[in-house]
Amino acid sequence: MAAELNGPRLAPRSGAAAQLVVFLHGYGADGNDLIEIGRAWQQWLPHAAFVSPHAPEPCGQAPVGRQWFALTFRDPNERWVGVNKAAPLIQGFLDAELARHQLPPSALALVGFSQGTMMALHVGLRRERAPACIVGYSGVLVGPENLAEATARGAKGLPPPVLLVHGDMDDLIPFDALFMSAEELAKVNIPCQWHLSMGVAHGIDAGGLLHGGVFLAQNFGLRVNVSAQSLRRR
Repeated sequence: MAAELNGPRLAPRSGAAAQLVVFLHGYGADGNDLIEIGRAWQQWLPHAAFVSPHAPEPCGQAPVGRQWFALTFRDPNERWVGVNKAAPLIQGFLDAELARHQLPPSALALVGFSQGTMMALHVGLRRERAPACIVGYSGVLVGPENLAEATARGAKGLPPPVLLVHGDMDDLIPFDALFMSAEELAKVNIPCQWHLSMGVAHGIDAGGLLHGGVFLAQNFGLRVNVSAQSLRRR
């Protein structure tokens, strides 16, 4: 199954890979859409390998691009059906990439955008061993009523921490999805931070990238030096 997914990769800036960051792109895009974020994050993650696989299906609503699952916007259950259908393929890919770099499950982080956020949350919270963290941009938690399945735990018995980032001008997935998702995660004691990007539509701004990169570094146990002033500037 793992061989069915592939996409652009970015080698560590320094030495062998000590961490693995996997991007899951949005509906109608492909792996090339997010991989360059890795270059921006190398300042905090110089020993991380980055990979951004292309979703397995051609996008049904666009002439180019890929989808993790189909969206007709007619079936209220299609997101839940979709994440469950796509999950085994992603799980297999993650296992193969960790093995390729000879890394433990704790060295993995998942980063999603839009539909990719739906997949990152669904897959990451259900891993046999928890990833270091999950970052979700402009997405939503699918099937919050099924969070009893979210049994992924790390070596200390804790679930993976989550960061959700959303634009307040998003007209595709309204920013209310951020607060709903955070509240549902809190109900089952999954730690969740969030950042609302002001004046941003369905996309990622510099502030969102900064928060995501620092969050990854912190949860990989790395030292970061970002002042409150620099956060405000972004």
